[in-house]
Amino acid sequence: MSGKRYTEEFKIQAVEQVTKHGHTLNSTAERLGVSYKSLCDWVKRYEKPAEQRQQEDDQNAELRKLKAELKRVTMERDILKEAAVYFAGESKKSTRL
Repeated sequence: MSGKRYTEEFKIQAVEQVTKHGHTLNSTAERLGVSYKSLCDWVKRYEKPAEQRQQEDDQNAELRKLKAELKRVTMERDILKEAAVYFAGESKKSTRL
């Protein structure tokens, strides 16, 4: 992910310019030097109450953690499958002698 990082305070103030002061998304984005899409995303996020945002952040963090764990467990399973196939082949070789 590349691009400039903005503080949460900056984002909230940008959203307030749109929601409280009635400025358009286009003019606000242009004036602040941010992309229209970023500003739209911020408006969607910061229009919600702080408690709801925190709950969504917690859910997203848990989802990322679970996806990473699933990836790790899937990789471990695949390694164990390959090991089982290898050792089964080795076992057949030693019984043929």
